[in-house]
Amino acid sequence: MSMWSNVSFQNSASFTMEQMTFFYDFSFLIILMILVFVMYMMVYLTFESLIKCYDLDNQTMESFWTVLPLVILVFLAFPSIRILYLMDEMKNPMLTCKVLGHQWFWSYEYSDFSSFEFDSYMVFNLMRLLEVDNCFVIPLGLKMRLLVSSVDVLHSWTVPAFGVKVDSVPGRLNQLNFTVNRLGIYFGQCSEICGVNHSFMPIMVEVVLNRGFSVWLENSS
Repeated sequence: MSMWSNVSFQNSASFTMEQMTFFYDFSFLIILMILVFVMYMMVYLTFESLIKCYDLDNQTMESFWTVLPLVILVFLAFPSIRILYLMDEMKNPMLTCKVLGHQWFWSYEYSDFSSFEFDSYMVFNLMRLLEVDNCFVIPLGLKMRLLVSSVDVLHSWTVPAFGVKVDSVPGRLNQLNFTVNRLGIYFGQCSEICGVNHSFMPIMVEVVLNRGFSVWLENSS
């Protein structure tokens, strides 16, 4: 495994995360171009001023220095607003689940199926601080809506591969949507400092085919 694989994002498993990764790469390229250009101009103008001893006051350069950042911000604003809109869109979800944060474990409820629910506790296994006894199972390719809340303190349900992170607030129901496009098992953790055992409430999501989800649901409920 390359050393660079540990300093970037996880492999995306949802359309939202793919868009966020693209926007990150796009923004990084623009920032790198700005850095190179500014460094070049600083070095060039410094040596020119030292050699020729002329005044650096230039109306054209000042106008360019003002307009260029505005153009760059426009190029960054449109994809950013588009991603924010996609993350907040809640049109016709195909499956709704509820997530409750506790000190220090998660509860999942499949409210579309006779309120089938279970608790998810961390187990000490091969994947340290990541594996749980009952993982959250969802079907592949279905538009999910997650309702997230808490019964005690602030938590945060976060799965980096899906590009989702939402606060779990007592007395408040937050929601998010995502569609997973890759089979597999994905991990996340509570991203809020929720107490002494904050690091012991991981998130484990298993993405299966629709038929496998139906079989799992029948055997578990």
